[in-house]
Amino acid sequence: MTLRLVRPLLVMLFALAIAATSHAEEKAKLKALLITGGCCHDYPNQIKIITEGLSQRVSIDWDVALAGDDRKTKVPVYENHDWIKPYDLVVHNECYGGVENVDFVEGIVQAHTENKIPAIFVHCSMHSYRNAKTDEWRKLIGMRSTSHEGKHPLDVVTLVEDHPIMQGFPQNWKVDRGELYKIEKTWDTATPLAKAYGVDTKKDHAVIWCNEYEGTKTFSTTLGHYNETMNNDDWLSLVARGILWSVDGLNEDGTTKAGFEGTGKVEIDLSKPNPDKDKNPTPAK
Repeated sequence: MTLRLVRPLLVMLFALAIAATSHAEEKAKLKALLITGGCCHDYPNQIKIITEGLSQRVSIDWDVALAGDDRKTKVPVYENHDWIKPYDLVVHNECYGGVENVDFVEGIVQAHTENKIPAIFVHCSMHSYRNAKTDEWRKLIGMRSTSHEGKHPLDVVTLVEDHPIMQGFPQNWKVDRGELYKIEKTWDTATPLAKAYGVDTKKDHAVIWCNEYEGTKTFSTTLGHYNETMNNDDWLSLVARGILWSVDGLNEDGTTKAGFEGTGKVEIDLSKPNPDKDKNPTPAK
């Protein structure tokens, strides 16, 4: 084959290689489901914060399931037996404390543990399903909380500085206004990573931790009642590292493994100011 014929062929192969690489780069590394809704929080803006903010830090393609605001709502997605199978992880930001159906709640947990799909639990998801007579949801989380203190500033203190999830997180992180969840029980499978002092209970409560239940990794933080807590680089980067830890995308030094990088940090423009959506200003019962 003459050089004259080879050159166009090489150019074509090079162009195809570039196109294939670009296509691969466009495809997200992870497929995630965000389940959200319920009472007491600004879920439309939190959807934007979570999906956009975490995608800036981790390569994720999102599906979102937003359900109703009644505390007894059973999220329709869970009714499908194979609901979890398309996903690499699920972020739970739902607030459905009034659900009492044990089979329904245990079915959610079973989907995670049977398929070994990691779960990320944010704020009110810790209080969800607390009226169901089963501890399976809390075992997956690693701790039990069924009520919270009043609204106060929080001083978040890191407990395990060398844990990969906590790399880059401040030793002391100030939350100007927050809602501290009372931790009533910690399972042996959970590792507390940060705490805050409760001015109402006069004791410390874990606010960040990781867990492994029946071979399924989970990461949890009770921080995130107000939009300004979530829409913050420290919070988003923390949750991003929690996600990466759960899917083996995090190096020991807290850096992101190759291929899991996000799109890059930019400011998230919310549709409206941070509204106080509290419909229940007193501690949850």
